[in-house]
Amino acid sequence: MDSAALLPHALHFPRHVLHRNSLLHPLPSGAAAAQPRNRASFATSIAVQNQNGYALKDETDSAPFGTVSAEITSETIDFFVSDAEGDPDCPTPGYSSIDHALHILRQGKFVIVVDDEDDGAGVVEGNLVMSAAFTTAKHVAFVMKHGSGIVSVGMAEEDLVRLKLPLMSPETEDEDSSAPTFTITVDAKSGTLTGVSAADRAKTVLALASAESNPQDFRKPAGHVFPLKYRNGGVLRRAGHTEASVDLVMLAGLRPVSVISAIVDPEDGSIASLENLRNLAAAHNIPIVSITDLIRYRRKREKLVERTAVSGLPTKRGIFDAYCYRSKLDDTEHIALVKGEIGNGEDVLVRVHSECLTGDIFGSGRCDCGNQLELAMRLIEEAGRGVVVYLRGHEGRGIGLGHKLLAYNLQDLGHDTVEANIELGLAVDAREYGIGAQILRDVGVRTMRLMTNNPAKFVGLKGYGLAVVGRVPVMTPITEENKRYLEAKRVKMGHIYGSDIRGDTLSGMFDQGTDAPEQSKDV
Repeated sequence: MDSAALLPHALHFPRHVLHRNSLLHPLPSGAAAAQPRNRASFATSIAVQNQNGYALKDETDSAPFGTVSAEITSETIDFFVSDAEGDPDCPTPGYSSIDHALHILRQGKFVIVVDDEDDGAGVVEGNLVMSAAFTTAKHVAFVMKHGSGIVSVGMAEEDLVRLKLPLMSPETEDEDSSAPTFTITVDAKSGTLTGVSAADRAKTVLALASAESNPQDFRKPAGHVFPLKYRNGGVLRRAGHTEASVDLVMLAGLRPVSVISAIVDPEDGSIASLENLRNLAAAHNIPIVSITDLIRYRRKREKLVERTAVSGLPTKRGIFDAYCYRSKLDDTEHIALVKGEIGNGEDVLVRVHSECLTGDIFGSGRCDCGNQLELAMRLIEEAGRGVVVYLRGHEGRGIGLGHKLLAYNLQDLGHDTVEANIELGLAVDAREYGIGAQILRDVGVRTMRLMTNNPAKFVGLKGYGLAVVGRVPVMTPITEENKRYLEAKRVKMGHIYGSDIRGDTLSGMFDQGTDAPEQSKDV
């Protein structure tokens, strides 16, 4: 696959990307400078040099490692990030917006909630969801017809404690945080017969939804309605259907009690395909929303961190103010190193750095993380104004320290950094940057020049009242140990090692007196 195809579609670069210090290729005599090409091809164009100057030459994934510069460069690259793509309020194509779903839920109607198509088999699980407070026998009959037959009710922990509904299997919560947590099943005592009919189940759901109910109002443990424990933090802690359903009804301004049921194929009873979900939605005018969109929606609107301490911090790169932040989701502590006065927050030099114990602390040669952090602090010190946000919990691009070491073993057997994660059944990059964006907002940043080689950060920081107005490449020395790692990130993850050209010459690159680059040395 062309490496440019791996980049987020929200990125549009107005000029060519120049990979500095690349291979020499002779130009035809009198050849004109290359004209601008399709923007999507920027990741596969490299600059070539000879006695006559520079031109652009197309290269694909086979481009040699020499296209990655070993020099440190600090020039800013301007770019534009689409206002539509990557916007937390813009739904995934083919799905409804979260705001529309909230409007529907307030009317006592169903929405369909789907998870990510990420189980390796292309299966999307869709669930019918509505507010439990509006439940009627007709709603339950619809769930029984199109769902698995199991009527579940998502509930907050405090309501489960109030109604004395213990977990069906307490070990589930401890052993598998990704699994749904069922309580014992229940039937309402008042106004029901066997509890199995649609009317009886509707009365049970309404009793569970009522803030006035008490433990004596239910027959248990052998009932026909299945309460589910909602994990505090919702989809920001567990991206499951239970959490999504309760989050949605709460965002709609309703009591945090939801009706939820998995939708099945009408023919064979298997989990309904996305096509089946769309057919059901079209037939009954039900909006479909994704859990991913709900996560983005919440992250934009809720403050997820709190500042806990500030102190001066002398470092070998200068004196910074260290701000400690605690995540409200998982209590992880993060730090921001602030240099100088942020003032109006405009045009601030920023580095959002992911924790790397092996690289940042032990100086591992397998990556460039420690060198990038060192360089970022040096450039900010020289600028006299800027911020380094150090995000913990990002070890190994979010897979954790132990998994990262296992991935190293696979790399020693010939896998690259991307292949190793896939071989372990892990995400290539599981990081998210919403916490970092909120920290930047809190220290006063509004527009920034972002020090990064990673295009994913451009989009990851959008939607929080921040604007990225330029990119500063973070170019650190290439070594024998890290060169394959860096090349895999360039080819397979779209990382950009280089600079834009203003027009078709290098005049714009060196307008601040920077010397023209020399050819890369062998490493």
